[in-house]
Amino acid sequence: MREIFTFQRQVSQRLLLWSVISVVVGGWLMRKDNADQRGFGQQAAAWGAIDAAIALGGWFGSQRRSRADDAQSTEVQTKETRNLRRLLWINAGLDVFYMLGGLWWARKDDPEGRGWAGHGWGVVVQGAFLFVFDVVHALLLKDRQPSNVEDQPA
Repeated sequence: MREIFTFQRQVSQRLLLWSVISVVVGGWLMRKDNADQRGFGQQAAAWGAIDAAIALGGWFGSQRRSRADDAQSTEVQTKETRNLRRLLWINAGLDVFYMLGGLWWARKDDPEGRGWAGHGWGVVVQGAFLFVFDVVHALLLKDRQPSNVEDQPA
């Protein structure tokens, strides 16, 4: 049986993988001489750390909720599915604002060479990945109906 808590943990694992990649790439880029590369790297590392915290919070929260006595009931499965789908769509909307903000930052004048373009493009890349991530996972939940062994006819 594939249920919502398993799906939530898979989403968390995928986000954690992205966060590790972001932190590693970001750390590597922060060592570069080019200010834009360092700015991009700083954004990647920072977003990666935040994504890791979100992923771990989602993982542990799902683990905790899945141990409730009624966790396999249709009502709880439906509520958890609806809540996750809503959260993913809200995040997808926020991701659009991240990308727009990143584009603004990337195009900002940077006469002192602080790497604003790199910071901006770093935000755009993170926002774009998260947008695709959130939309794909929300769509995977769209036609999902909870399947419970206890609710199936014998």
